[in-house]
Amino acid sequence: MLNVFITVDTEIWCDGWEDLDRKFPKYFKSYVYGPTPDGNFALPGTLSILEEYNIPAVFFVEPLFSEKFGIEPLKEIVGLLQEKNQEIQLHMHPEWVDEVGDRLLPAINEKIPNMTHCTREQQSQLIRWAIQRMSEAGVSHINAFRAGGFCANRATLHAVAENHLTFDSSYNLSGPIGVSDIAAGEWLHQPRYVDHVYEYPVSVIKDPIRGRYRNVQINALSLAELVNCLETGFAEGWDSLVVVTHNFELLSRDKTRVDKIVRKRFQRFCQYLDKNRDRFNVRGFRELPPKDVQPQPPAMSSSLIPAGFRYVEQALRGLLYH
Repeated sequence: MLNVFITVDTEIWCDGWEDLDRKFPKYFKSYVYGPTPDGNFALPGTLSILEEYNIPAVFFVEPLFSEKFGIEPLKEIVGLLQEKNQEIQLHMHPEWVDEVGDRLLPAINEKIPNMTHCTREQQSQLIRWAIQRMSEAGVSHINAFRAGGFCANRATLHAVAENHLTFDSSYNLSGPIGVSDIAAGEWLHQPRYVDHVYEYPVSVIKDPIRGRYRNVQINALSLAELVNCLETGFAEGWDSLVVVTHNFELLSRDKTRVDKIVRKRFQRFCQYLDKNRDRFNVRGFRELPPKDVQPQPPAMSSSLIPAGFRYVEQALRGLLYH
């Protein structure tokens, strides 16, 4: 069977860094609940579709914002996910560090764009703080990490291992910093044991039109491409397929309307997984027997027709929802 991980990066942004205290309540509501005339389509919309088809997902939750605004909003997010029995793991955007004085790291007076701008010791300290914070919010047994923006390096893996986490899922061939020095001389598409951590790469495909890697991501591929990834991974005997989405991907860019194209795509993707449970094992990282795949297989490629569907759908989404 092919292990399928539906990973949901769960985070909050306030449209810039000015006047955060005033803006936070509005953006928390938009990013966490996503109210629209058709209902709430941030976390509630995603959770509803998962529940409809009895599909588990992995919610990588970002907690650093809670040092700025208090633990109660983080507890609220955790409560929504735990109510639906979904797995919670750790995500981190260090852009929040300079907003709280010395409470996360000392002597930081400007934005930290990503984890790779931190030393190994700083990364380890942030992860240690975040694990404790998640525990205070009611989350135990965290064993997986993903860096914000998929920006990780070997120092990140050392920091993950130092904090007794088993898995990382930051490696992403489509990102500008998403491979860094994690696996020198290799391109990872399947789980790999590196520096005492099992790296589960974000799955990517090769775009047949532009020749670039694209995330296997709900709002980045057509349904035909997503299904092709499942079928190809199963046929080629892959261990895992790591799919990405975010807590706000079912919403329009301004977070005021449901993106009906992506909502339908996600719904049909979950329906496909539900109907093919004999081949696709949708699961999380808890109690996962880790794998170290050697040699690594080549990247998956899309084909012109499914990619063409994506270009048409994305153009339509741009007109309707962007």
